[in-house]
Amino acid sequence: MIQRKRFKSTGAVLTALCAGSLVLAACSSSSSNSSSSSNPNDTMGVTSTSITIGATTPQTGPAAPGYSEIAPAANAYFKYVNAKGGVNGRQINYLIQDDGYNPTTTATDTRQLVLQDHIFADVGPLGTPTFLAVKDFLNTQKVPALFVESGCNCWNDPSLPDTFGWQPPYTDEGKILGQYVTQHFAGQKVGYLSQDDEFGQDGVKGLDHEIPAASLVNQQIYTGSEQGLANGLGTQISALKASGAQVVVLYTIPAATTLALLAAAQIGYAPQWVVSSVGSDPPTLTGLLGALSKGAAGSSLLNGIITNTYLPTLTDAANPWVVDFKAILAKYDTGAPWDGNTEVGLSVAYTFVQALQAAGKNLTRSGLVSALESQGASFHGPGLVPFSYSSSDHFGYQGSEVVQLENGGTTVNALSGPLVTTLTGPITTESAAPSTPPSGLGS
Repeated sequence: MIQRKRFKSTGAVLTALCAGSLVLAACSSSSSNSSSSSNPNDTMGVTSTSITIGATTPQTGPAAPGYSEIAPAANAYFKYVNAKGGVNGRQINYLIQDDGYNPTTTATDTRQLVLQDHIFADVGPLGTPTFLAVKDFLNTQKVPALFVESGCNCWNDPSLPDTFGWQPPYTDEGKILGQYVTQHFAGQKVGYLSQDDEFGQDGVKGLDHEIPAASLVNQQIYTGSEQGLANGLGTQISALKASGAQVVVLYTIPAATTLALLAAAQIGYAPQWVVSSVGSDPPTLTGLLGALSKGAAGSSLLNGIITNTYLPTLTDAANPWVVDFKAILAKYDTGAPWDGNTEVGLSVAYTFVQALQAAGKNLTRSGLVSALESQGASFHGPGLVPFSYSSSDHFGYQGSEVVQLENGGTTVNALSGPLVTTLTGPITTESAAPSTPPSGLGS
C-alpha cells in the first residue's frame, strides 16, 4: 500500500483538511441543535454533537457474500470523518441492521430504526425487493432514504420525494451493455438470465432497448431468495445452451452469477458472458467459486467476462481514490478485503458526508433533501461519470464504462470510455475529466 506523509500535529491536519478535504465541515463546530423547523420530526436523530443514521443490509442470507461488506466499509469512512471532528461538530452514528435479504425482515428492522432508534436518515439500504417493502413506510414517516443500493427505476418516483438512488439505474446500465453486445457480437444469438424482480426486469428493459428482438433466442429467470437458489441454476443454464445462445447476459446477484458459471462449466457450455456490475465483483466471485465447488473451480472461470463499472477499477493502484480509500479501509475496517463492495461502501459514505455539508450547520431532513436536489449534480467523488441529481431526477450516477475481466479478474481492461445515458435517451461519451480526492484524504 502506498503510504502518505503524515501530518505532525492535529492542528496541521485540520488546517490541511479545511483547505479542501471532504471533511472540511468538521473544521467548524456548531452549538446549534438544528434549524427552527416547525416540524419536530424534521430534526429527528440530530443533536448538537451527533447524527444517528441507519440501514438494512444482508449480513447473512443469499446476498450476503460480498454485499455484507458494504455497510461496514461505509462505517469505516464515517469513523474516519468522526476522527477528524465529524461534520459541523457532529459525530455520525451508523446503525446497521441485518435483514438477510428478506423483505419481511427488512420491514421489521426498518420500523425499529425509525420508531425506536429514531434515525435521521436511512443511508445505504441494500436490495431491490427489500427496499420495495419499506419505501412507503419511510415516505409516510418522512425519513430520507438516501443512496438506496439498487438501481431500480422505481426510486425516481415523484410519490417518493425523500428517496434517492446512487448507482446507475439498471435500465441505463442495460442499455450500455446492450449497445456493446449489438456492436461487437452482431449476428450472434443472445440469451438472458435475470432475477425475477425489478432488478432483473429493469435491466432487461435496457438490454431490449439496444439488442434487436431477432437476436434474443432465450430468456431465463431465477428467484433471488435462499430457497430459489438452493437447487442451483442448472435448469436455466441448460435451457440457454439448448437455445444456442452464444452471448448470455446476466442480471444476477453474486451467488447467482457463481451458480450460473458452475452450471455452465459442468455441461461444457462456454458462451460469452456479459454480467451486470451488481454480480461481477472478481474477489467475491472467486471466493464463491471456490467455496461452492469445494475447490474444484476457481477464478479462471472469470476470464473473458464483460461487465461494467462506474467506479475506478480495483486494480488501478495508481488511482488516487483507490490509494486513499484503501488506506481508510485498512485503518477503520481492519481485515476487510479491498473489492468492489468495500469500494462502493466507502463511496456511498463519501457522498453522504458531502450531502451533510451541503445541508449546512442547521441540519434538517428537509434541508438535506433540498441540498441534494439543488447541489447533488455538482458533487465530486470517485465516480467515472457525474451524478444526475435534481428536483426531478433522484437516480444517481448517469452511466458506466464497459470492461473485461482477464487473469482471473486481477486484470480489468477498459473496452469503452465512460458512457452516460438516460432511460430513453441516447448513449454518449462522458468528456469531463475524473475528479481527484481532496488533499489529505486517507492520510
